[in-house]
Amino acid sequence: MATHVPVSEWERVEARRVSTGGVTLRVFDHGDERPGRPPVVLCHGFPELAFSWRHQVFALADAGHRVLVPDMRGYGGSSRPADIAAYDILTLCADLAGVLDDVGADDAVFVGHDWGANVVWHMALEHPERVRAVAGMSVPVTPRAPAPPLPILRSRLGDDFYMVWFQEPGVADRALSRNVRRTLVTREIYSAEWAARPDEQLPPPPWLSEQELAYYVDAFEATGFTGGLNYYRNLDRNWALTEHLEGRVIAQPSLFVTGSKDPVARFMPADGLGRMLTDQRGHVVLDGAGHWIQQERAEEVNAALLGFLAAVG
Repeated sequence: MATHVPVSEWERVEARRVSTGGVTLRVFDHGDERPGRPPVVLCHGFPELAFSWRHQVFALADAGHRVLVPDMRGYGGSSRPADIAAYDILTLCADLAGVLDDVGADDAVFVGHDWGANVVWHMALEHPERVRAVAGMSVPVTPRAPAPPLPILRSRLGDDFYMVWFQEPGVADRALSRNVRRTLVTREIYSAEWAARPDEQLPPPPWLSEQELAYYVDAFEATGFTGGLNYYRNLDRNWALTEHLEGRVIAQPSLFVTGSKDPVARFMPADGLGRMLTDQRGHVVLDGAGHWIQQERAEEVNAALLGFLAAVG
């Protein structure tokens, strides 16, 4: 099957409803499970959807893997609790455990991009028995910070840094929702200064068709961005909740994939990987790629994932 998957093909993927932790997740389920081979769970970031993995789902299923792809809590067809505290990192990990319980799987290979990477790294730390192997994209695992992260980010990067700007409920929510298309195609990092400027009239990037962009626009016009923003509003709470993980490392086979032009590297360098990953099977840097690598460079990402999956069994 071709690497680039059209929207019409994605829309034929079966979706199941998974009740876990007081919410319902929409989980796309594709491929046949083989004895001894765990499912692969793909976790998206902000502002994305399960749809973001469309180019991986078919490639992995064609290679003999059952693939489970949730709209993460707060997104798309999944529940969007109003309580900010409902989006802490341990709750998000519990959601993934619930996805495994729903299909009767003891463990899985977890792959995450952006916020999804942060979740799967923590899944490997908090529930190591449920994680056969783990791959993160764009956002590296890092040792625990010495203090709550928000004051550190504010002092180093200012009040207009996007993670800081996101903190006030309702502010970024309204700004991002005012023109959903602009929010999704901007080449800039979100900020109050960006929000205050006139709307740009930008085409989608070369790797995103108008039909694919419309899929995202329709979804976020229906749901807004508050669910995803609430992940950021738990940064300090996550730090407090994960004190018990201090000193733990990820012993499962692991992989990190990023783009050489990913802006995340400016404030989240990957130089701590060696301290956190004791069985790292690869550190792939896609030359010239930006942040949205599984869509922008689908063929290379698929090759990296298939090689990793073949190595870990």
